[in-house]
Amino acid sequence: MKKNSLEMLVGLFVLIGIAAILFLSFRVAGGNGLGSSQPTYTLSASFSDIGGLKPQAPVKAAGVVVGRVDKIVLDPKTYWAKVTLKIDKQYQFSSDTSAQILTSGLLGDQYIGLEQGGDTDNLADGDSITITSSALVLEQLIGKFMTSFAEGNAKSSDNGSHHAASATE
Repeated sequence: MKKNSLEMLVGLFVLIGIAAILFLSFRVAGGNGLGSSQPTYTLSASFSDIGGLKPQAPVKAAGVVVGRVDKIVLDPKTYWAKVTLKIDKQYQFSSDTSAQILTSGLLGDQYIGLEQGGDTDNLADGDSITITSSALVLEQLIGKFMTSFAEGNAKSSDNGSHHAASATE
């Protein structure tokens, strides 16, 4: 009988451990946790390039998480990414709020940063943020740098050979 109750306690302990691991992994992955359903409202914003932005990415204002990215779709008319945001109702933003895609650290995850405007009218459920800045994609920046660097070297070598030819004449 003693062995049976010990097995029950060990089994219960293992189940609690598994539940704790599931809960923590859900929180780390960006979930709100169990039982925490904050009332939200929906905003949308369009970007020409979202980089590595993913659904459930945080939406931050002044570094504070104020919501999450709900979904991302491609607009078939403009071929821009339309991002739907779920913002906690306790945070109200003016109608001239701007949104930009930012990166946590040098190579970290991407999130949307909101910058409050000065308008007295607030965005309502279903409104769109019109002032947006797309993601800076590291690969594109490196490509532009390498292209301009190569063009600069080509021009300087052309000028050098032209000056050398005219000096010998």
